[in-house]
Amino acid sequence: MSNTTSPYTFSSIAQMRKALDSKQVSATELAQAALDRAHATKHLNIFLDINPEATLAQAKEADQRIAEGKQQLLTGIPIAHKDVFVTRQWRTTAGSKMLENYTSPFDATVVEHLNNAGTVNIGKLNCDEFAMGSGNENSAFGPCLNPWDTNAVPGGSSGGSAAAVAAGIVLATTGTDTGGSVRQPSAMCGVSGIKPTYGTVSRFGMIAYGSSLDQAGPIAGSAQDLVELLDVISAFDERDSTSIETCDGTPNRQGRVKQAYLDTLASQNAQGSLPLKGLRIGVPKEFFGPGLSADVASAIEAALQQYEALGAERVEISLPRTELSIPAYYVLAPAEASSNLSRYDGVRYGYRAKEYKGLEDMTSRSRSEAFGPEVQRRIMIGTYVLSQGYYDAYYLQAQRIRRLIANDFQAAFATQCDVIMGPVSPNVAKNIGENRDDLTADWLADIFTLGISMAGLPAMSIPCGFGGANGNRPIGLQIIGNYFNEGQILAIADRFQQHTDWHTRKPEIK
Repeated sequence: MSNTTSPYTFSSIAQMRKALDSKQVSATELAQAALDRAHATKHLNIFLDINPEATLAQAKEADQRIAEGKQQLLTGIPIAHKDVFVTRQWRTTAGSKMLENYTSPFDATVVEHLNNAGTVNIGKLNCDEFAMGSGNENSAFGPCLNPWDTNAVPGGSSGGSAAAVAAGIVLATTGTDTGGSVRQPSAMCGVSGIKPTYGTVSRFGMIAYGSSLDQAGPIAGSAQDLVELLDVISAFDERDSTSIETCDGTPNRQGRVKQAYLDTLASQNAQGSLPLKGLRIGVPKEFFGPGLSADVASAIEAALQQYEALGAERVEISLPRTELSIPAYYVLAPAEASSNLSRYDGVRYGYRAKEYKGLEDMTSRSRSEAFGPEVQRRIMIGTYVLSQGYYDAYYLQAQRIRRLIANDFQAAFATQCDVIMGPVSPNVAKNIGENRDDLTADWLADIFTLGISMAGLPAMSIPCGFGGANGNRPIGLQIIGNYFNEGQILAIADRFQQHTDWHTRKPEIK
Protein backbone atom coordinates (compact mmCIF):
# COMPACT_ATOMS: atom_id res chain seq x y z
CA MET A 1 0.00 0.00 0.00
CA SER A 2 1.36 3.43 -0.90
CA ASN A 3 2.00 6.12 1.68
CA THR A 4 -0.84 8.19 0.22
CA THR A 5 -3.43 5.46 0.70
CA SER A 6 -5.80 5.92 3.66
CA PRO A 7 -9.24 4.74 4.73
CA TYR A 8 -10.38 7.64 2.51
CA THR A 9 -9.37 5.47 -0.46
CA PHE A 10 -12.13 2.97 0.39
CA SER A 11 -15.78 3.86 -0.11
CA SER A 12 -17.24 1.31 2.27
CA ILE A 13 -16.50 -1.26 4.94
CA ALA A 14 -17.38 -4.00 2.43
CA GLN A 15 -14.76 -2.70 0.00
CA MET A 16 -12.17 -2.51 2.77
CA ARG A 17 -13.09 -6.04 3.90
CA LYS A 18 -12.49 -7.34 0.37
CA ALA A 19 -9.08 -5.65 0.24
CA LEU A 20 -8.09 -7.13 3.60
CA ASP A 21 -9.21 -10.65 2.74
CA SER A 22 -7.46 -10.58 -0.64
CA LYS A 23 -4.23 -9.38 1.05
CA GLN A 24 -4.30 -6.20 -1.05
CA VAL A 25 -3.73 -4.37 2.21
CA SER A 26 -3.07 -5.39 5.80
CA ALA A 27 -4.81 -4.22 8.96
CA THR A 28 -1.48 -2.81 10.14
CA GLU A 29 -1.10 -0.75 6.97
CA LEU A 30 -4.65 0.56 7.29
CA ALA A 31 -4.10 1.45 10.94
CA GLN A 32 -0.85 3.28 10.18
CA ALA A 33 -2.52 5.15 7.32
CA ALA A 34 -5.36 6.22 9.62
CA LEU A 35 -2.86 7.38 12.24
CA ASP A 36 -1.00 9.35 9.57
CA ARG A 37 -4.21 10.98 8.37
CA ALA A 38 -5.19 11.82 11.95
CA HIS A 39 -1.84 13.57 12.29
CA ALA A 40 -2.26 15.37 8.96
CA THR A 41 -5.66 16.70 10.06
CA LYS A 42 -4.51 17.57 13.56
CA HIS A 43 -5.56 21.20 13.02
CA LEU A 44 -9.20 20.05 13.05
CA ASN A 45 -8.78 18.99 16.72
CA ILE A 46 -10.71 15.77 16.16
CA PHE A 47 -8.82 13.49 18.56
CA LEU A 48 -8.26 13.90 22.30
CA ASP A 49 -6.02 10.85 22.74
CA ILE A 50 -4.05 8.69 20.33
CA ASN A 51 -1.94 5.71 21.39
CA PRO A 52 -0.11 4.38 18.29
CA GLU A 53 1.39 1.40 20.13
CA ALA A 54 -2.02 0.17 21.30
CA THR A 55 -3.53 0.78 17.87
CA LEU A 56 -0.83 -1.12 16.01
CA ALA A 57 -0.99 -3.97 18.53
CA GLN A 58 -4.71 -4.35 17.77
CA ALA A 59 -3.94 -4.23 14.04
CA LYS A 60 -1.29 -6.93 14.39
CA GLU A 61 -3.79 -9.13 16.22
CA ALA A 62 -6.34 -8.51 13.44
CA ASP A 63 -3.79 -9.53 10.80
CA GLN A 64 -3.17 -12.73 12.72
CA ARG A 65 -6.92 -13.50 12.81
CA ILE A 66 -7.15 -12.90 9.06
CA ALA A 67 -4.15 -15.13 8.40
CA GLU A 68 -5.82 -17.91 10.40
CA GLY A 69 -9.13 -17.43 8.58
CA LYS A 70 -10.90 -16.40 11.79
CA GLN A 71 -11.88 -12.90 10.73
CA GLN A 72 -15.32 -11.35 11.05
CA LEU A 73 -16.69 -8.61 8.80
CA LEU A 74 -15.21 -5.83 10.96
CA THR A 75 -11.84 -7.47 11.68
CA GLY A 76 -9.04 -5.06 10.81
CA ILE A 77 -11.38 -2.11 10.13
CA PRO A 78 -10.08 1.15 11.70
CA ILE A 79 -12.63 2.97 13.84
CA ALA A 80 -12.52 5.48 16.69
CA HIS A 81 -14.56 6.07 19.85
CA LYS A 82 -16.26 9.13 21.27
CA ASP A 83 -14.46 10.11 24.45
CA VAL A 84 -17.35 9.14 26.72
CA PHE A 85 -16.80 5.40 26.24
CA VAL A 86 -14.29 4.20 28.81
CA THR A 87 -11.26 2.38 27.43
CA ARG A 88 -8.34 0.62 29.08
CA GLN A 89 -5.58 1.74 26.74
CA TRP A 90 -6.68 5.27 25.94
CA ARG A 91 -7.56 8.11 28.31
CA THR A 92 -11.25 8.85 28.80
CA THR A 93 -11.85 12.53 29.54
CA ALA A 94 -15.48 13.12 28.47
CA GLY A 95 -14.08 16.36 27.07
CA SER A 96 -13.61 17.67 30.61
CA LYS A 97 -10.79 18.92 32.79
CA MET A 98 -12.44 16.87 35.54
CA LEU A 99 -11.22 13.63 33.91
CA GLU A 100 -8.22 15.00 32.03
CA ASN A 101 -5.87 12.18 33.05
CA TYR A 102 -8.34 9.37 33.70
CA THR A 103 -7.70 5.88 32.29
CA SER A 104 -10.36 3.27 32.93
CA PRO A 105 -9.54 -0.22 34.29
CA PHE A 106 -12.13 -1.72 31.92
CA ASP A 107 -13.70 -1.19 28.49
CA ALA A 108 -17.27 -0.08 27.89
CA THR A 109 -19.55 -2.82 26.53
CA VAL A 110 -19.79 -1.06 23.15
CA VAL A 111 -15.99 -0.97 22.95
CA GLU A 112 -15.80 -4.58 24.10
CA HIS A 113 -18.20 -5.76 21.37
CA LEU A 114 -16.23 -3.95 18.67
CA ASN A 115 -12.91 -5.23 20.04
CA ASN A 116 -14.27 -8.77 19.91
CA ALA A 117 -15.25 -8.20 16.28
CA GLY A 118 -11.63 -7.29 15.55
CA THR A 119 -11.90 -3.56 14.91
CA VAL A 120 -8.79 -1.41 15.35
CA ASN A 121 -9.20 1.70 17.51
CA ILE A 122 -7.35 4.79 16.24
CA GLY A 123 -8.12 6.87 19.33
CA LYS A 124 -10.61 8.88 21.38
CA LEU A 125 -12.67 11.63 19.77
CA ASN A 126 -13.40 15.18 20.82
CA CYS A 127 -16.84 15.95 22.22
CA ASP A 128 -18.75 18.52 24.23
CA GLU A 129 -17.93 18.24 27.92
CA PHE A 130 -19.91 15.33 29.37
CA ALA A 131 -21.84 15.35 26.07
CA MET A 132 -23.52 18.66 26.95
CA GLY A 133 -23.73 20.76 23.82
CA SER A 134 -24.75 21.00 20.19
CA GLY A 135 -21.54 22.23 18.59
CA ASN A 136 -18.50 20.63 20.27
CA GLU A 137 -17.60 24.11 21.50
CA ASN A 138 -17.93 23.09 25.15
CA SER A 139 -14.96 20.73 25.10
CA ALA A 140 -12.35 21.66 27.69
CA PHE A 141 -9.72 20.93 25.03
CA GLY A 142 -10.99 23.32 22.39
CA PRO A 143 -13.62 22.98 19.69
CA CYS A 144 -13.43 20.42 16.91
CA LEU A 145 -13.64 22.02 13.45
CA ASN A 146 -16.00 21.02 10.65
CA PRO A 147 -14.00 19.44 7.77
CA TRP A 148 -16.35 21.03 5.22
CA ASP A 149 -15.81 24.54 6.56
CA THR A 150 -13.36 25.15 9.39
CA ASN A 151 -15.25 28.29 10.41
CA ALA A 152 -18.22 26.09 11.29
CA VAL A 153 -18.98 23.80 14.20
CA PRO A 154 -19.19 20.07 13.38
CA GLY A 155 -22.30 19.75 15.52
CA GLY A 156 -22.38 18.11 18.90
CA SER A 157 -21.94 16.57 21.20
CA SER A 158 -20.45 13.83 18.98
CA GLY A 159 -18.68 16.39 16.81
CA GLY A 160 -15.35 14.58 16.75
CA SER A 161 -17.08 11.34 15.79
CA ALA A 162 -18.77 12.89 12.75
CA ALA A 163 -15.72 14.95 11.76
CA ALA A 164 -13.44 11.87 11.85
CA VAL A 165 -15.62 10.15 9.26
CA ALA A 166 -16.07 13.27 7.13
CA ALA A 167 -12.31 13.89 7.15
CA GLY A 168 -11.63 10.34 5.95
CA ILE A 169 -9.60 9.29 8.98
CA VAL A 170 -11.82 6.26 9.61
CA LEU A 171 -14.90 4.81 7.93
CA ALA A 172 -16.91 4.60 11.15
CA THR A 173 -17.00 5.84 14.73
CA THR A 174 -19.07 5.52 17.88
CA GLY A 175 -21.15 8.36 19.26
CA THR A 176 -23.85 8.98 21.83
CA ASP A 177 -27.23 10.66 21.46
CA THR A 178 -29.04 12.22 24.42
CA GLY A 179 -31.09 14.85 22.59
CA GLY A 180 -29.74 14.53 19.05
CA SER A 181 -26.00 14.22 19.50
CA VAL A 182 -25.51 11.50 16.86
CA ARG A 183 -28.01 12.83 14.33
CA GLN A 184 -27.15 16.53 14.47
CA PRO A 185 -23.35 16.27 13.96
CA SER A 186 -23.94 13.64 11.26
CA ALA A 187 -26.17 16.12 9.45
CA MET A 188 -23.71 18.98 9.81
CA CYS A 189 -20.71 16.94 8.65
CA GLY A 190 -22.45 15.26 5.71
CA VAL A 191 -22.25 11.70 7.07
CA SER A 192 -24.77 9.11 8.25
CA GLY A 193 -25.60 8.33 11.87
CA ILE A 194 -28.24 6.42 13.80
CA LYS A 195 -29.63 6.55 17.32
CA PRO A 196 -31.23 3.15 18.02
CA THR A 197 -34.20 2.47 20.26
CA TYR A 198 -33.36 3.31 23.87
CA GLY A 199 -32.13 0.21 25.68
CA THR A 200 -31.07 -1.80 22.64
CA VAL A 201 -27.39 -0.85 23.02
CA SER A 202 -25.67 -1.18 26.39
CA ARG A 203 -24.85 1.95 28.36
CA PHE A 204 -22.38 0.10 30.60
CA GLY A 205 -19.09 2.01 30.56
CA MET A 206 -20.62 5.02 28.80
CA ILE A 207 -20.15 8.11 30.96
CA ALA A 208 -23.64 9.24 31.87
CA TYR A 209 -25.24 12.60 31.15
CA GLY A 210 -29.00 11.87 31.18
CA SER A 211 -29.50 8.22 32.06
CA SER A 212 -33.05 7.89 30.73
CA LEU A 213 -32.03 9.53 27.45
CA ASP A 214 -28.43 8.55 26.64
CA GLN A 215 -28.05 5.98 23.88
CA ALA A 216 -24.98 4.88 21.94
CA GLY A 217 -25.06 4.83 18.16
CA PRO A 218 -22.64 4.57 15.23
CA ILE A 219 -21.65 7.18 12.66
CA ALA A 220 -20.39 6.19 9.20
CA GLY A 221 -20.36 7.21 5.57
CA SER A 222 -23.47 5.29 4.57
CA ALA A 223 -26.47 3.37 5.86
CA GLN A 224 -24.86 0.11 4.71
CA ASP A 225 -21.87 0.72 6.96
CA LEU A 226 -24.10 1.73 9.87
CA VAL A 227 -25.80 -1.66 9.66
CA GLU A 228 -22.52 -3.48 10.27
CA LEU A 229 -21.61 -1.50 13.39
CA LEU A 230 -25.07 -1.32 14.92
CA ASP A 231 -25.56 -5.04 14.40
CA VAL A 232 -22.44 -5.74 16.47
CA ILE A 233 -23.13 -3.35 19.36
CA SER A 234 -26.87 -3.99 19.70
CA ALA A 235 -27.32 -6.74 22.30
CA PHE A 236 -28.68 -7.30 25.79
CA ASP A 237 -26.21 -6.61 28.61
CA GLU A 238 -27.00 -7.78 32.14
CA ARG A 239 -24.55 -5.19 33.51
CA ASP A 240 -26.83 -2.37 32.27
CA SER A 241 -30.12 -2.09 34.19
CA THR A 242 -31.71 -0.25 31.24
CA SER A 243 -30.73 -2.90 28.67
CA ILE A 244 -33.63 -4.61 26.87
CA GLU A 245 -33.72 -8.41 26.57
CA THR A 246 -36.27 -8.67 23.76
CA CYS A 247 -37.24 -6.27 20.99
CA ASP A 248 -40.93 -6.73 20.26
CA GLY A 249 -40.56 -10.48 20.75
CA THR A 250 -37.17 -10.82 19.04
CA PRO A 251 -34.14 -11.48 21.28
CA ASN A 252 -31.91 -8.43 21.55
CA ARG A 253 -28.69 -9.91 20.25
CA GLN A 254 -26.17 -9.53 17.45
CA GLY A 255 -27.77 -10.34 14.11
CA ARG A 256 -31.16 -8.80 14.89
CA VAL A 257 -30.60 -5.46 13.15
CA LYS A 258 -28.93 -6.90 10.06
CA GLN A 259 -31.60 -9.54 9.55
CA ALA A 260 -34.37 -6.93 9.73
CA TYR A 261 -32.42 -4.75 7.29
CA LEU A 262 -31.98 -7.62 4.82
CA ASP A 263 -35.64 -8.65 5.13
CA THR A 264 -36.76 -5.10 4.38
CA LEU A 265 -34.42 -4.84 1.38
CA ALA A 266 -35.76 -8.14 0.03
CA SER A 267 -39.34 -6.87 0.30
CA GLN A 268 -38.36 -3.67 -1.49
CA ASN A 269 -36.55 -5.50 -4.27
CA ALA A 270 -39.62 -7.65 -4.91
CA GLN A 271 -41.51 -4.53 -5.96
CA GLY A 272 -39.31 -3.79 -8.95
CA SER A 273 -39.03 -0.21 -10.18
CA LEU A 274 -41.10 1.14 -7.27
CA PRO A 275 -39.31 -0.51 -4.34
CA LEU A 276 -40.97 1.71 -1.72
CA LYS A 277 -44.53 1.29 -2.97
CA GLY A 278 -46.85 1.13 0.02
CA LEU A 279 -44.48 2.97 2.36
CA ARG A 280 -46.25 5.83 4.11
CA ILE A 281 -43.93 8.69 5.08
CA GLY A 282 -45.31 10.96 7.77
CA VAL A 283 -44.21 14.58 7.41
CA PRO A 284 -44.95 16.61 10.57
CA LYS A 285 -46.33 20.05 9.76
CA GLU A 286 -44.68 21.35 12.94
CA PHE A 287 -41.25 20.62 11.42
CA PHE A 288 -41.82 23.08 8.58
CA GLY A 289 -42.70 26.32 10.37
CA PRO A 290 -41.18 29.82 10.19
CA GLY A 291 -38.00 28.77 12.05
CA LEU A 292 -36.85 26.45 9.26
CA SER A 293 -34.27 28.03 6.94
CA ALA A 294 -35.01 28.10 3.21
CA ASP A 295 -31.93 26.06 2.23
CA VAL A 296 -32.75 23.26 4.68
CA ALA A 297 -36.42 23.25 3.63
CA SER A 298 -35.45 23.00 -0.05
CA ALA A 299 -33.07 20.08 0.54
CA ILE A 300 -35.64 18.18 2.63
CA GLU A 301 -38.33 18.75 0.00
CA ALA A 302 -36.06 17.38 -2.74
CA ALA A 303 -35.32 14.30 -0.60
CA LEU A 304 -39.00 13.68 -0.01
CA GLN A 305 -39.66 13.95 -3.74
CA GLN A 306 -36.96 11.36 -4.35
CA TYR A 307 -38.73 9.01 -1.96
CA GLU A 308 -42.01 9.61 -3.76
CA ALA A 309 -40.31 8.77 -7.06
CA LEU A 310 -39.36 5.43 -5.52
CA GLY A 311 -43.00 4.70 -4.75
CA ALA A 312 -43.49 6.05 -1.24
CA GLU A 313 -46.55 8.04 -0.25
CA ARG A 314 -46.21 11.35 1.61
CA VAL A 315 -48.73 11.90 4.43
CA GLU A 316 -49.02 15.10 6.43
CA ILE A 317 -49.16 14.40 10.15
CA SER A 318 -49.14 16.46 13.31
CA LEU A 319 -46.86 16.20 16.33
CA PRO A 320 -48.61 18.97 18.28
CA ARG A 321 -46.28 19.03 21.26
CA THR A 322 -43.05 19.52 19.27
CA GLU A 323 -42.39 22.96 20.77
CA LEU A 324 -42.84 21.58 24.29
CA SER A 325 -39.96 19.17 23.74
CA ILE A 326 -37.43 21.96 24.39
CA PRO A 327 -38.60 23.05 27.89
CA ALA A 328 -39.35 19.44 28.88
CA TYR A 329 -35.94 18.17 27.78
CA TYR A 330 -34.07 21.04 29.42
CA VAL A 331 -35.71 20.18 32.72
CA LEU A 332 -35.26 16.41 32.54
CA ALA A 333 -31.72 16.20 31.14
CA PRO A 334 -30.18 18.72 33.58
CA ALA A 335 -31.98 17.02 36.47
CA GLU A 336 -30.40 13.69 35.57
CA ALA A 337 -27.05 15.38 34.94
CA SER A 338 -27.16 16.95 38.38
CA SER A 339 -27.48 13.49 39.88
CA ASN A 340 -24.99 11.75 37.60
CA LEU A 341 -22.25 14.34 37.98
CA SER A 342 -22.46 14.44 41.78
CA ARG A 343 -19.93 11.59 41.83
CA TYR A 344 -17.18 13.95 40.64
CA ASP A 345 -16.32 15.40 44.02
CA GLY A 346 -12.52 15.43 44.04
CA VAL A 347 -12.35 12.57 46.54
CA ARG A 348 -12.18 9.25 44.69
CA TYR A 349 -11.00 10.13 41.18
CA GLY A 350 -10.83 13.02 38.80
CA TYR A 351 -9.58 16.55 39.33
CA ARG A 352 -8.83 17.82 42.85
CA ALA A 353 -8.20 21.47 43.66
CA LYS A 354 -4.65 22.20 44.77
CA GLU A 355 -5.66 24.59 47.54
CA TYR A 356 -8.64 24.12 49.86
CA LYS A 357 -9.74 24.31 53.48
CA GLY A 358 -11.55 21.21 54.57
CA LEU A 359 -13.58 18.57 52.73
CA GLU A 360 -16.53 20.78 51.74
CA ASP A 361 -14.24 23.48 50.36
CA MET A 362 -12.22 20.86 48.45
CA THR A 363 -15.34 19.51 46.76
CA SER A 364 -16.65 22.97 45.93
CA ARG A 365 -13.34 24.22 44.53
CA SER A 366 -12.65 21.01 42.60
CA ARG A 367 -16.02 21.14 40.86
CA SER A 368 -15.85 24.88 40.20
CA GLU A 369 -12.36 24.64 38.72
CA ALA A 370 -12.86 21.47 36.66
CA PHE A 371 -16.38 21.80 35.25
CA GLY A 372 -16.88 24.16 32.33
CA PRO A 373 -19.58 26.88 32.20
CA GLU A 374 -22.20 24.84 30.32
CA VAL A 375 -21.84 21.84 32.65
CA GLN A 376 -22.10 24.09 35.69
CA ARG A 377 -25.14 25.77 34.20
CA ARG A 378 -26.94 22.47 33.64
CA ILE A 379 -26.02 21.13 37.08
CA MET A 380 -27.48 24.27 38.66
CA ILE A 381 -30.69 24.01 36.61
CA GLY A 382 -31.01 20.33 37.44
CA THR A 383 -30.42 20.86 41.15
CA TYR A 384 -33.01 23.65 41.17
CA VAL A 385 -35.79 21.64 39.47
CA LEU A 386 -35.19 18.73 41.83
CA SER A 387 -35.21 20.86 44.96
CA GLN A 388 -38.04 20.87 47.50
CA GLY A 389 -40.93 23.00 46.34
CA TYR A 390 -40.00 22.82 42.66
CA TYR A 391 -39.91 19.08 41.98
CA ASP A 392 -43.67 18.85 41.36
CA ALA A 393 -43.86 22.11 39.43
CA TYR A 394 -41.02 21.38 37.04
CA TYR A 395 -39.68 17.81 37.02
CA LEU A 396 -42.98 15.94 37.32
CA GLN A 397 -44.63 18.23 34.79
CA ALA A 398 -41.78 17.62 32.34
CA GLN A 399 -42.21 13.87 32.78
CA ARG A 400 -45.92 14.21 31.99
CA ILE A 401 -45.13 16.17 28.84
CA ARG A 402 -42.60 13.51 27.89
CA ARG A 403 -45.32 10.87 27.98
CA LEU A 404 -47.64 13.04 25.88
CA ILE A 405 -44.89 13.54 23.29
CA ALA A 406 -44.33 9.78 23.10
CA ASN A 407 -48.09 9.30 22.69
CA ASP A 408 -48.12 11.73 19.76
CA PHE A 409 -45.57 9.59 17.92
CA GLN A 410 -47.45 6.39 18.68
CA ALA A 411 -50.72 7.86 17.44
CA ALA A 412 -49.06 8.74 14.13
CA PHE A 413 -47.46 5.31 13.71
CA ALA A 414 -50.68 3.50 14.66
CA THR A 415 -52.91 4.94 11.95
CA GLN A 416 -51.11 7.32 9.61
CA CYS A 417 -47.55 6.37 8.68
CA ASP A 418 -44.79 3.77 8.75
CA VAL A 419 -41.87 6.19 9.19
CA ILE A 420 -41.55 9.91 9.84
CA MET A 421 -39.19 12.23 7.95
CA GLY A 422 -38.08 15.82 8.27
CA PRO A 423 -35.06 18.00 8.97
CA VAL A 424 -32.52 17.25 11.67
CA SER A 425 -31.84 20.89 12.46
CA PRO A 426 -33.56 24.14 11.43
CA ASN A 427 -30.30 25.52 10.01
CA VAL A 428 -26.95 24.43 8.64
CA ALA A 429 -23.95 24.45 10.97
CA LYS A 430 -23.38 27.80 12.64
CA ASN A 431 -20.02 29.56 12.87
CA ILE A 432 -17.85 28.75 15.86
CA GLY A 433 -18.65 31.24 18.62
CA GLU A 434 -21.75 32.54 16.87
CA ASN A 435 -24.12 32.12 19.82
CA ARG A 436 -21.67 33.11 22.53
CA ASP A 437 -23.92 35.94 23.77
CA ASP A 438 -27.12 33.88 23.68
CA LEU A 439 -26.66 30.96 26.04
CA THR A 440 -29.87 29.16 25.06
CA ALA A 441 -29.78 29.66 21.27
CA ASP A 442 -28.20 26.25 20.74
CA TRP A 443 -30.98 24.66 22.77
CA LEU A 444 -33.56 25.88 20.25
CA ALA A 445 -31.67 24.22 17.39
CA ASP A 446 -32.51 20.80 18.88
CA ILE A 447 -36.27 21.16 18.40
CA PHE A 448 -36.55 18.39 15.76
CA THR A 449 -34.47 15.81 17.64
CA LEU A 450 -35.42 16.14 21.31
CA GLY A 451 -38.89 14.60 21.14
CA ILE A 452 -37.54 11.42 19.54
CA SER A 453 -35.00 11.02 22.34
CA MET A 454 -37.60 11.57 25.06
CA ALA A 455 -39.84 8.99 23.39
CA GLY A 456 -36.90 6.55 23.10
CA LEU A 457 -37.51 5.99 19.38
CA PRO A 458 -34.87 5.05 16.76
CA ALA A 459 -33.91 7.80 14.33
CA MET A 460 -31.11 8.58 11.93
CA SER A 461 -29.64 11.29 9.73
CA ILE A 462 -28.44 10.88 6.15
CA PRO A 463 -26.93 13.55 3.85
CA CYS A 464 -29.40 15.18 1.46
CA GLY A 465 -27.85 18.47 0.31
CA PHE A 466 -25.83 21.56 1.09
CA GLY A 467 -26.65 25.11 2.16
CA GLY A 468 -25.25 28.17 3.85
CA ALA A 469 -23.91 31.37 2.37
CA ASN A 470 -21.23 29.54 0.39
CA GLY A 471 -23.28 26.43 -0.29
CA ASN A 472 -20.70 24.22 1.44
CA ARG A 473 -22.40 23.24 4.68
CA PRO A 474 -24.13 19.83 4.71
CA ILE A 475 -27.81 19.21 5.41
CA GLY A 476 -29.25 16.02 6.86
CA LEU A 477 -32.59 14.26 6.40
CA GLN A 478 -33.98 12.73 9.59
CA ILE A 479 -35.72 9.34 9.34
CA ILE A 480 -37.67 8.29 12.45
CA GLY A 481 -38.96 4.76 13.02
CA ASN A 482 -41.16 3.02 15.53
CA TYR A 483 -39.62 1.08 18.41
CA PHE A 484 -37.06 -1.58 17.39
CA ASN A 485 -37.39 -0.76 13.66
CA GLU A 486 -33.71 0.10 13.16
CA GLY A 487 -33.36 -2.41 10.33
CA GLN A 488 -36.33 -0.93 8.50
CA ILE A 489 -35.17 2.69 8.61
CA LEU A 490 -31.62 1.67 7.66
CA ALA A 491 -32.99 -0.11 4.57
CA ILE A 492 -35.11 2.93 3.70
CA ALA A 493 -32.04 5.16 4.07
CA ASP A 494 -29.96 2.76 1.98
CA ARG A 495 -32.56 2.88 -0.81
CA PHE A 496 -32.24 6.67 -0.94
CA GLN A 497 -28.45 6.41 -1.04
CA GLN A 498 -28.64 3.96 -3.94
CA HIS A 499 -30.28 6.75 -5.99
CA THR A 500 -28.35 9.82 -4.74
CA ASP A 501 -24.69 10.71 -4.26
CA TRP A 502 -24.81 13.12 -1.31
CA HIS A 503 -23.21 10.54 0.98
CA THR A 504 -20.28 10.01 -1.41
CA ARG A 505 -19.18 13.65 -1.48
CA LYS A 506 -16.02 14.49 0.45
CA PRO A 507 -14.63 17.79 1.71
CA GLU A 508 -11.35 19.26 0.56
CA ILE A 509 -9.35 19.39 3.76
CA LYS A 510 -7.48 22.69 4.18
